[in-house]
Amino acid sequence: MSWFTQTITSSLGKKYIMALTGLLLGGFLLVHAAGNATILLGRPDFLSYARRLHSLGLPVTIAEITLLVLFSIHVVTGLTLFYRNNQARPSPYAVSRRAGGRTWGSATMAWTGIAILCFITLHLTNFYLADHRRPLADIVGGILDNPLYSALYCAGLLALTLHISHGFWSMFQSLGLNHPKYNGLIGTCRWLLCGGIVGIFLAIVLLLLIKRNYLA
Repeated sequence: MSWFTQTITSSLGKKYIMALTGLLLGGFLLVHAAGNATILLGRPDFLSYARRLHSLGLPVTIAEITLLVLFSIHVVTGLTLFYRNNQARPSPYAVSRRAGGRTWGSATMAWTGIAILCFITLHLTNFYLADHRRPLADIVGGILDNPLYSALYCAGLLALTLHISHGFWSMFQSLGLNHPKYNGLIGTCRWLLCGGIVGIFLAIVLLLLIKRNYLA
């Protein structure tokens, strides 16, 4: 067995894979949030952004396929690690592990990941099954005009907040980049990044829910 195969099949190697794919997916979330922020500027700006993005053609298709591969690897690797950890610890701890300093993000990592997977499936289904003869602004406005879907969207954002807040911290640990001297800065950066991404998506949901004709 080659060193590469040994590495990617080991628990440590899988943590590296999680860190790398998580970093790339986080970068996509940041770019996606920045693009969607044009909704806050109004219908013309959002439609202009959407037209420029779709006019790229093949690069967008390649990016979508790459994201699907990265996301699939991240999910499968994460579930594998979760299963291995449970197998290694078949008996529950007598004392709550949160007493040892675990955060809500770390304690619920697998479950928030599954919740995000369900949310993304719903999100993509809504958009890909929509009538694309309509302007994208009408599709987005029509979806987020539904209070039930807006509530589900907010629940998905809550899961995303918990997941990426711990994922950012865990990435630095897995790559050996954490240090007591810089942990405070790392902690601040993760909350700024998490708050920026989730804050934009949440602002869009609340805006379109309160002002239902905003994108009309």
